[in-house]
Amino acid sequence: MKVLLYFENQKLIAKSGIGRALKLQQEALSHTDVVVTTDPKSTDYDILHINTYGVESHHMVNKAHKLGKKVVYHGHSTYEDFRNSFIGSNMIAPLFKRYLVSLYSKADAIITPTPYSKQLLRGYRLSQPIVPISNGIALEKYAHDNEKIRQFRDYFDLSDEQKVVMSVGLFFERKGILDFVELAKRHPEYVFIWFGYTDLRLVPGKISRLIKGDHPRNLIFPGYITGDVIRGAFQGADLFLYPSYEETEGIVVLEALASKQNVLVRDIPVYHNWLQDGINSYKAHSFDEFESKMQQILNGELTDLRDEGYQLAKARNLPEIGQQLKAVYTNLLGK
Repeated sequence: MKVLLYFENQKLIAKSGIGRALKLQQEALSHTDVVVTTDPKSTDYDILHINTYGVESHHMVNKAHKLGKKVVYHGHSTYEDFRNSFIGSNMIAPLFKRYLVSLYSKADAIITPTPYSKQLLRGYRLSQPIVPISNGIALEKYAHDNEKIRQFRDYFDLSDEQKVVMSVGLFFERKGILDFVELAKRHPEYVFIWFGYTDLRLVPGKISRLIKGDHPRNLIFPGYITGDVIRGAFQGADLFLYPSYEETEGIVVLEALASKQNVLVRDIPVYHNWLQDGINSYKAHSFDEFESKMQQILNGELTDLRDEGYQLAKARNLPEIGQQLKAVYTNLLGK
């Protein structure tokens, strides 16, 4: 069985969750006997597994059908998580939804990260099989490493006593960045770090001004960072606080869980039935609850749930995800 993994404009999307999904899918499938190519000119594949939504993606799907190939669309994006992102995103969101439906409807099967995103796609009246499969996590890459933690603290010139609240994401209002900034304003006793990058020409002025400098001194926007520093941050920070209002899964949440980090997320539907408040993570409904639970976690006043959270990441380790992807392909080919 040979699968063509297609990601349009890989350099453009590299710093997004979809961009990182390419590497995760490649690694997951490396644990199977599925042959993988990323060459868009290839024609000897059995299944096109497509992840992006541009004009070329549309052409790739049409080409695959003409060649008699099966098509799996990976439903990373929804109307709901497109809103409150780029300038003008809310205005064009209905058009984006119609475009998504036109693409997804061409697939023989759809993979999406969670039961919640499957529910959303079902609401679009798509009739194909829709299979929820986590993006997964390369568990071993997030194993505890004191050297990585030291690199992280040295990179930001942090003392051992300074408590750090971290988050990761694009500069989108949907990601809860305004709440994160407000928490930093109210709590100068902590260091807040928001990892990630978005071209500031694409985001509203109120967010652009914050990133450029209209934020408290205890808040750092270091941009998009990879490698040992970010992995050291996941392990060496004191709290991963993720105030996003809408997700299809949240790869960065899996990274925090795999790192045995304290996790505090917004209580939104995507986390229902796997992230459980007070059992394997903490959730907040409002800004005030974020503030209260943040302080309680940092002060050691709430139960440490890091080991319980780690079990969620363990169940989503890439070798298991690879087998789940292979099962979809096998069913589609009737093998």
